[in-house]
Amino acid sequence: MKASRSEVRKKTHVIPVLKFEDQALTSFAGLVIFQKFFTAIKLKSQLRECLRHTRLHKVYGTSTVFLQLIVHMLLGFRELADVRCYQDDPLVKHMLGLEQIPTVSTLSRALKSATPATIERLRGLLRQMVQGRLRQMCPARITLDFDGSVQSTRRHAEGTAVGYNKKRKGARSYYPLFCTIAQLGQVLDVLHRPGNVHDSRGAREFVLACIDAVREVLPGVTIEVRMDSAFFSDELVTALDTRNAEFSISVPFERFPELKGMIEGRQRWIPVDDDVSYFEANWKPKSWSHRFRFLFIRTRSKQQQKGPIQLDLFEPHEYGYEFKVIVTSKTVNAIHVVTFHEGRGAQEGIFAELKTACHLDYVPVRTLCGNQMYLLAGVFAHNLARELQMQTTPRARGTTVGRAPLWVFEKLISIRKMIVVRAGRLTRPQGVLTLTVSATCAAKKQILATLSRLDQAA
Repeated sequence: MKASRSEVRKKTHVIPVLKFEDQALTSFAGLVIFQKFFTAIKLKSQLRECLRHTRLHKVYGTSTVFLQLIVHMLLGFRELADVRCYQDDPLVKHMLGLEQIPTVSTLSRALKSATPATIERLRGLLRQMVQGRLRQMCPARITLDFDGSVQSTRRHAEGTAVGYNKKRKGARSYYPLFCTIAQLGQVLDVLHRPGNVHDSRGAREFVLACIDAVREVLPGVTIEVRMDSAFFSDELVTALDTRNAEFSISVPFERFPELKGMIEGRQRWIPVDDDVSYFEANWKPKSWSHRFRFLFIRTRSKQQQKGPIQLDLFEPHEYGYEFKVIVTSKTVNAIHVVTFHEGRGAQEGIFAELKTACHLDYVPVRTLCGNQMYLLAGVFAHNLARELQMQTTPRARGTTVGRAPLWVFEKLISIRKMIVVRAGRLTRPQGVLTLTVSATCAAKKQILATLSRLDQAA
């Protein structure tokens, strides 16, 4: 039925009268899900036990400050000054168990008071929580991916250095090394380093420690390790082989001219399809003591057409080849090895979410341990968001050749928009604390379903 003009339009020239009342309104009603989840996994008590020997502030304990930083990330705030945006939010106060949320200056001083012991304890708790999930799953194999990510800053923070930085050339930075678990999409551990170190700096000890952490809870599990060419070395490859870890590592061409000769002299390539072919060899660099399996992959690709730009819609392309070499201890066929190795690209998605949703790229203070603590808060927020989904949604897939995550995860930004950022009001009818939420039908359905599944999981 067509509506008339009088039914559609209304006068808007009247300015409403403003009135302010204390009605215990919250902008983050969906945070109640994380409150229930944190209670179910006893996060507060875990943090208190982990940090019981440290003290950052006379009034606010270390565990309270760190929990606030995790909530800070979950709410989507980046800088410490953003604490003012939820300073008086009643649900955030209720979740933290505080009457007053720490101010910006208090939070900054607390970060600057962090010590190396605090960081080691938090790293230990991070590993412990992931180990708990692995113990619960008891999988047949675990895939560990290792890579670094740049944290740039314009300030002269302690421990930063000028290193390789393709986005901000000449900027000071950190270059932490991450270990992620492909099946979970979670971070197992972080090794913090200055920005001028090579990827392999401290990598051997860190990699072996991560392998030991997994074997501590799953002694018979098959461990797989994937790395890029920066980690390629006799020392690391031999160490992985000695620990009986299956590995695939990219090989840098520029360090071994012999590889170029082997490829150019090869006459017979084993075809996989119209574009990909390969061959393999048991080979070792001259300085190595043992031979390993090397896969040589050739991929047919379009080469860039240089010269004047042609306006033809069907411009012909000249085809060439791209080459890569992988060293591996896996015994499956070459195509499975290549697919498995290329699956490590999923780690870039984890880094992207850590930077966009958990602000991995932000350096808040000038002290090294304070910045490490802030980085770990972002990692905890990411892992907790993934753990929440693993507890409330079924597995979506089994083990794939590329080792895709066993769950299809929603991004933290999507969870924040759909669930967390919801208007609500806290009241006490007949003395019962009640949260009234303003939500769409879809959001209401998802919130109730998540809370119900948390009850079932408990």
